[in-house]
Amino acid sequence: MQKWKICLAKCKATRSGAHLFAPFALLLACASLACSQNFTARQAARAEKQAWQKTLPKILVQIKPPVFPIQTWTVEPQALLQDARQAINQSILLAHQQGGGQVIVPPGEYALAGSLFLRSGVNLHLSKGVVLKFSTRPEDYLPLVKVRWEGTVCYNYSPLIYAYQQENLAITGEGIVDGQASVFFHTWKSQQKPDQALLRQMGNDTVPEVARQFGPGHYLRPDGIQLFECKNILLEDFTLQGSPFWSIHPVFCENVTARRLKVRPGTTNDDGFDPESSRNVLIEDCDFITHDDGVAIKAGRDQDAWGRPGSENIVVRNCSFKTTVGSGVCIGSEMSGGVRQVFVENCRIRSQKHGLNFKSNPDRGGLMAQVFVRQIQVETAKYALTFTTDYHSWRGNHFPSLYHDFYLSNLRFGEVSEVGIHIVGLADAWIEGCFFAG
Repeated sequence: MQKWKICLAKCKATRSGAHLFAPFALLLACASLACSQNFTARQAARAEKQAWQKTLPKILVQIKPPVFPIQTWTVEPQALLQDARQAINQSILLAHQQGGGQVIVPPGEYALAGSLFLRSGVNLHLSKGVVLKFSTRPEDYLPLVKVRWEGTVCYNYSPLIYAYQQENLAITGEGIVDGQASVFFHTWKSQQKPDQALLRQMGNDTVPEVARQFGPGHYLRPDGIQLFECKNILLEDFTLQGSPFWSIHPVFCENVTARRLKVRPGTTNDDGFDPESSRNVLIEDCDFITHDDGVAIKAGRDQDAWGRPGSENIVVRNCSFKTTVGSGVCIGSEMSGGVRQVFVENCRIRSQKHGLNFKSNPDRGGLMAQVFVRQIQVETAKYALTFTTDYHSWRGNHFPSLYHDFYLSNLRFGEVSEVGIHIVGLADAWIEGCFFAG
C-alpha cells in the first residue's frame, strides 16, 4: 500500500466542506481549505510519536482497577425469586456496611422492579447464566435522581443501574443486563421533544439544577448504567442489551476501566459507552453493536457545561463496532466542557453511516484537542471520517468550538459509499493542526 502524508495546518472549510474520496484517493479541494506552513509534516510526525511513546504510557499507569476485600456475599436464590431488586440492593448495602467485597448473583433469570444502586467498596458479580430483566414500568424508577441527560444536569428517572458519589466499585462477570427497551421505553422517543427542548433551555438559562425536575409526566428515557461523580471503577465481562437510552455512561468520573464488555442494541440513542466529563478512562477489548454511536466521548452541552470539568485522558483500543445510524467512535456532539488527550487504536468499524466522527455545532463552545488515532479499519461506512462544526439541533447561538491537534495514521477504509474524509468548518472557527499519515 502506498505511503502518504497530509498536513493541514490552519484549515477552514467552506460551507461545501473538504473531501477525501474513498478509498484514499488523495484529492484535496484547494479552494475549500486554507493552510499555512507553520505546522509541518515533520513536526507533526515527531509530536505524534512522542504522544504514543511517552504520553500514552503516563496515562495508562494512572488507570488502575479497584481492588476489593476477599469477603463475599451470595444473594440467596429464594430471595431473588421473591424480589430480585430488593435482594441484590440489600446485599450490596450489607457488603458496603461491612467494609466491602464481592456480591455474587448466582445463575438464573430474575425480574427487577426498579434500579440497582452501586455502593463504595462493592463488586457486583453477575455469574455466567445470570439475566437481569429490568422493569418496563417508569414508576419503578422513582424517586428521581441527579443525572446528566444529553449533556445537561437534571433530576430524572433513575438509570437501571446507578451510583452517586461512590468509589471503588465494579460490575463484573459474564451475566446479562437487559433493559427490555423494545417492550416499552422505545415509545418515548417520539414524545420526548418538548422535554428535550425544555431541558436544553434550562441549561442555556442556567436554571438551578434543583429546579430541573422531570420524571412523571415527562418523557426523558433513563440510561442503562450511569455512574455520577464516582472514582475507581471496573466494568468487566458482562453484556448490556436493550438500554432505554445511552447504555453505559460515566459522568464526572475518574479512573474507569472497561474491558471485555458486550453492548447490544436498545432503542435509537443507545450509545454503547459514553465517558462524559471524565478523566483517566480505558475502554479495551469490547464489542459494541448499537443503533447509535459505539463510543462517544462527551463533555456536556452548551452553557450548562461551561466551567465544569471536561474529558481528558481517554483511551479506546482493541474494540469492534457495528452501528446503524451513528459512528463507531466519536467525540461530541456534547463537548462544551472540552475534550483533550484522546487515544484510539486498533479498532474495527462497520457502520451504515459514520466511521469516525468529531462533531459539534455553534451552540457548544468548548474544544477538541490532542486527539491521536491509529490502526483503524473502517470496513463499511457512508462517511469514513468526518469533522463537522454544524451538527444538527443548532439553536441559533454563535459559540464556535475549537478543533486543533489531530493526528490520524494507518486508517484503512473499505466500502465507503459516499465520502472518505469530510471536513466542514466555520469561517471564523478554523480546524487547526490536522495530520494524516498512512
